[in-house]
Amino acid sequence: MRKILYLEPIGGIAGDMFLAAAVDLGVSPKEISASLAGLRVPGWKLSTARATRHAISGTHVDVVVEAGTAGPGQRSLRDIRTLIEGAQTLSPRARERALAVFQRIGEAEAKIHNVPIEQIHFHEVGAVDSIVDICGAAVALDLLGDPEVYAAPPPLGSGAVRVAHGNLPIPPPATLEILRDLPVRFEGVGELTTPTGAALLRTLCRIVPPPEFVLERVGYGIGSREMADRPNVLRASLGTLAPEASEATYVIEANLDDCSPQILGELIERLISLGALDVYVLPATMKKGRPGHLFGALASAAKKDAVIQTLLSESTTIGLRFHRVERTVLERRFEEVKTSFGPVRIKVATLNGEVMNAQPEFDDCSALAEKHQIPLKRVWAEALALYHRRGG
Repeated sequence: MRKILYLEPIGGIAGDMFLAAAVDLGVSPKEISASLAGLRVPGWKLSTARATRHAISGTHVDVVVEAGTAGPGQRSLRDIRTLIEGAQTLSPRARERALAVFQRIGEAEAKIHNVPIEQIHFHEVGAVDSIVDICGAAVALDLLGDPEVYAAPPPLGSGAVRVAHGNLPIPPPATLEILRDLPVRFEGVGELTTPTGAALLRTLCRIVPPPEFVLERVGYGIGSREMADRPNVLRASLGTLAPEASEATYVIEANLDDCSPQILGELIERLISLGALDVYVLPATMKKGRPGHLFGALASAAKKDAVIQTLLSESTTIGLRFHRVERTVLERRFEEVKTSFGPVRIKVATLNGEVMNAQPEFDDCSALAEKHQIPLKRVWAEALALYHRRGG
């Protein structure tokens, strides 16, 4: 069963809170440390303790760096890539996730400072504790069974914060840039969502409601602050996809008025080969009286995301809609008849044992028609007649 992890940044999110929530779910700090041992950073260790915020108890994590081993005051993205790529104790998946998080932060910083990403040097995020937080989060997902991760919109806070560049407004520019185009909440006092926390959400999660899942464990990552209006905690709920949700079917649709018919034809074949249950294109009249198409696909829950990704990447749409539907499916089986042209399979659909429909398999009929150079309808008609003649 697919594992689901749902994050609720009730009191914000930071790298240490993510790690703490994973530990509270049962991830071993020793296993995290062992996986991070290959990072060539100065001496550090994970310190965990029980803590309480607003009567909610959970785990608090500190990355303790030994005195005199802090390493360089700043690191470039290339420096950090070298550290992560050289850490053979990281799984390929964890390495890829950690690199993606740092790349996201680097792109945001480069845009804010209007410099090439190669010239970006991380200060707070390049420190040992932040490297451990980010790489540790990637490892924690491995140890949790590689769940699909969803998250609620994070609160961003308000005020000002002192960083290497001076005083910055809260939320910091990097946090806003990282979370651009995603739902957020402008509320709370102080820095509730850090750039590291924002990058973890953006890179590792989808900020959308989770699918229906069976709740198995709940963990609370406790932050360092006492806040008057909310507990400084990150709640993490872990479970498995509900059986009903895994069997659900979705209709996925997009309106298109600027897409070539050649692309649509190719997209139909692409989605069918991907596993879509059905694909359809209907004529539609759209805004400004433009003729267009309604492009739709029917997909199982397991294929929904892949169909959505393909439709967004392969068509000209800039958005789509989907909704869950109920459907009734007849039981199906194949029977074979021997025509004068060769064998043809008959697809038989039944309901409670009663035959509702029977049709010759098109590909069989087409192949025999081409082989004997005769109209397909002759093969089709003979196959269907033979099936009914024998009492089908």
